[in-house]
Amino acid sequence: MNDFERALVACIGRDRLTIIQSIQVGIAGAGGLGSNCAQFLVRSGFKKLKIVDFDVVDWTNLNRQFYFADQVGSKKVEALRQNLLRINPDLDLELLDQKITRDNADSLFADCQIVVEALDQVESKKLMVETYLNSGKLLVCTSGLAGWGKSDDIVINRLKENFYLVGDLIREVGPADPPMAPRVSIAAAKEADVILAYVLNCLAEGGQNDEKNRHG
Repeated sequence: MNDFERALVACIGRDRLTIIQSIQVGIAGAGGLGSNCAQFLVRSGFKKLKIVDFDVVDWTNLNRQFYFADQVGSKKVEALRQNLLRINPDLDLELLDQKITRDNADSLFADCQIVVEALDQVESKKLMVETYLNSGKLLVCTSGLAGWGKSDDIVINRLKENFYLVGDLIREVGPADPPMAPRVSIAAAKEADVILAYVLNCLAEGGQNDEKNRHG
């Protein structure tokens, strides 16, 4: 256990950190949502992340994504690996430089208990929902986070037992509503908070129930 993890133990306790670190989270996309959600998860103690993206860091990304000026031109997955390891140097990361397609969507996150949709295109978002909605995994998606103002409208909507949709469900990215750091970061933080609460509440309760059943 490194110094960062010992500090987390002092904050949330060893048992909670053990539960958090046992979970593998898959993140589809390493842009504004994916990169920020990843850093919030790492700061919350998550250690095993699989992140898939094929893009490179551009100057236009720096207004909202977890990258820096000296990383422009780098592959996002490699830049994000560097940044996340600066928070916790002992992460178990699998970062894949590839595009998510209908042919590989179901296999990319097969070994993850939780899947985060953090993609830009509507068709790609739809693909992730179709692939993982009935998979038994926790699926966290977004819809409506563009522009500025009315940040209280970005809320967590629980649509099914294991399916959450974060956003205002209205303001999609477009010329009148560009993606900006405040609302994008709020949505990413809410995605991470859904996951943290799910792991500490639902999975912890399930583990306690299993323990009771073994000794019942």
